[in-house]
Amino acid sequence: MKLKHFLNLSLVGLLLMSCQSEENEIIQDTSQNLSKSSPLTNLISRVSQNPTSTDNVLDNSSCFSVVLPVTVIVNGQNIVVSNQADYQTVQDAIDAFSNDDDIVNFVYPITVQFQNFTTLVVQNSDVLDDIMDDCGEDDGFDEIECINFNFPIVVNVYNANNQLAETISIANNVQLYNFLESLEDNEYIAIQYPISVTNSNNQTIVISNNDQFEDVIEDAIDDCDDDSQSPGGNGNLSAILTDGIWYVSYFYDDTNQTSMYAGYTFTFNSNGTSQAMSNGNFLNGSWSNYMDGTEEKLELDYDGSILDELEDDWEVIEYSSTQIRLKDVSGGNGGTDYLYLSKN
Repeated sequence: MKLKHFLNLSLVGLLLMSCQSEENEIIQDTSQNLSKSSPLTNLISRVSQNPTSTDNVLDNSSCFSVVLPVTVIVNGQNIVVSNQADYQTVQDAIDAFSNDDDIVNFVYPITVQFQNFTTLVVQNSDVLDDIMDDCGEDDGFDEIECINFNFPIVVNVYNANNQLAETISIANNVQLYNFLESLEDNEYIAIQYPISVTNSNNQTIVISNNDQFEDVIEDAIDDCDDDSQSPGGNGNLSAILTDGIWYVSYFYDDTNQTSMYAGYTFTFNSNGTSQAMSNGNFLNGSWSNYMDGTEEKLELDYDGSILDELEDDWEVIEYSSTQIRLKDVSGGNGGTDYLYLSKN
């Protein structure tokens, strides 16, 4: 009897261990997975970050913002900047005369706040210059302010084997931005939908999947855009494209395939022709930039089959002077491909 009782207890223990093991090894539907490098992850970060470009008239940097109130001196005029409306007063002082230095000088100490919401007290201009030197190159893509997330947002975190590691409830932008920044390259996350956001018209939008989430944020970029010429708000795309030599900085088609185009450089000529070069070999092609309804398109075509994956009528999402971000929704499987072109 004791042996039978022991065997029964052992069986129960094994069943409990099996259930626990199965719980820890839940396999996620990978179609909704996001990694640190996913385009949607970047968009979410830009919505949740501390806004750092709105005060560029003061600091000329999108790396950090200056905590208000602050006193500045412009062309000998002392200006107390108490809120964002006072930025225009600073701009007016800069524009007042054409023969002055237009330098914005701070009355120290000041406090700066970085994209991750951490702050630092700056005692003098030398320290501020050092901070700006450490900021690195600005990619030209600033925070997205015309949309707000409604919290909490619950996120599942998966390891490299796609096994559920933990579930996190995120309460605010500070937590969300820093959580995304802390992701490792071999970690994946999945948002527990539905979630909701509030747009610039104060409307609540319920979101049920990644594709819809991405579309809503991209619509917010258009809402924030003050430049009617382009989704990116950074001038004419054709003029930017024909200036300089470009390379593929990101290509996604079901998986990250950027490495396929390592070593390729691209030039785009004003007559609509294009050349791709790799290891001294040239491929001729063509390009065109046009509007398709409300969507701006960039169509690429090259001789032969080597660059077939790049040949498409790409939708222009946004661009700066050094990067162009494109995407295409496949007519076959409905998947979304991404192409980012960058130049040094």
